[in-house]
Amino acid sequence: MRPLAAQVTAEVRMTLKRGESVLLTLGIPVVLIVFFGSVHVLPTGSGKPITFLAPGVLALAVMSTSMVNLSIATGFERGYGVLKRLGATPLGRPRLLAAKITAIVMLEVIQAVVLVAVSLAMGWHPTSGAGPAVAVVLLATSGFGGIGLLLAGVLKAEVNLAAANGLWLVLLLVSGMLVPLAKLPGWLAAVARVLPAAALSQALHHSIGLGTPVPGWSWIVLGAWAIAGPLAAALTFRWE
Repeated sequence: MRPLAAQVTAEVRMTLKRGESVLLTLGIPVVLIVFFGSVHVLPTGSGKPITFLAPGVLALAVMSTSMVNLSIATGFERGYGVLKRLGATPLGRPRLLAAKITAIVMLEVIQAVVLVAVSLAMGWHPTSGAGPAVAVVLLATSGFGGIGLLLAGVLKAEVNLAAANGLWLVLLLVSGMLVPLAKLPGWLAAVARVLPAAALSQALHHSIGLGTPVPGWSWIVLGAWAIAGPLAAALTFRWE
């Protein structure tokens, strides 16, 4: 466990030292909450925008951190030869991937504290579904982390940069994070329901937004991606 713990500590420190990572993981979600929580432009009905917005931005932060941030950072580490040197240590590939996903979970705790505090200041009143919310976030982190590491492990750094950001944009548009799934065309909403972004978004909207049970399909989709993502990354990841 010592190599794993050391790598987790190193991953967290490196992420916090990267200004662009801090902007992506904290700055942008806070700006989205403050702006869209103050300006009623989202198609969320007659209720307070923050009621719909807070769970959605929390979901967006999880996706941004566990997929985009992890993928880009790992991709450039691989391109610069950093991972090749780690491959010669006792750490090994499984523990490296585990360390990266564990570090992401720790960063998400910081994100959650900041975003919840800002949302509460904006007038958000969360429900008592914190337990299910934590569970779905952990499943989503595993799934998105696996996707990010899959991209980083098979693509060149520059290609991975474009692919990760492009995938993030596509998933954002069909996730229900900023626009309810009910507003999407029927066929597009059906496609969205098999993707982890929509499953996470709907799970958080129900658990801490509406105070209702998480839909069964969200658990199934998140569980499937939580297994498939890391497994695909582990099978295809290359040190260089």
